Amino acid sequence: MAGVDEVGRGCLAGPVFAAAVILNKNINTKVIKDSKKIPYNKRIFLSNYIKKNSIYAIGMASVEEIYYKNILNASLLAMKRALNKLKKKPSIAYVDGCFVPKKMKIKCKAIVKGDEKIASIAAASIVAKVTRDLFMIKLSKKFPKYNWKKNFGYGTSEHLNSLKKYGPTKHHRKKFKPVHNILMLETRETL
Repeated sequence: MAGVDEVGRGCLAGPVFAAAVILNKNINTKVIKDSKKIPYNKRIFLSNYIKKNSIYAIGMASVEEIYYKNILNASLLAMKRALNKLKKKPSIAYVDGCFVPKKMKIKCKAIVKGDEKIASIAAASIVAKVTRDLFMIKLSKKFPKYNWKKNFGYGTSEHLNSLKKYGPTKHHRKKFKPVHNILMLETRETL
């Protein structure tokens, strides 16, 4: 059995990431919880623990794919990519949420709030979250004005203020309302 979850759907910048995880039988599942309920440093520790005690894979959908496919379809694409990269194919994949990736050779079942109910989904949420956070920290070095090393691309007031002051980058999701509104304002100002 695999658990699948995505991270970054609500961000204003950066790709969406997903992880698929098949936990080893001997892993301590009591320490594995939904990534949103775990402090940053503990998440990193747990991500490493999960990776050492599981079969896992990461999938990603780019900002361009989010633009053309919409965030839901891009999230499902990232999940599909993660599942397809697994070295061992599970008999079933439990996917956090209401939807499952399409055209899969693996049987998939959607579990609403699955990251609170199934350890492998919670593990996938942790691995995906840490992977995306580290990606955004690295990206932040090229775009320090947006402080992605702290907000990870989410729409914090600091990020929104930087967006208004400096405008969007190629890593911003241009169809997301706050980014779109700033682009429209810039367009009106140049007319």
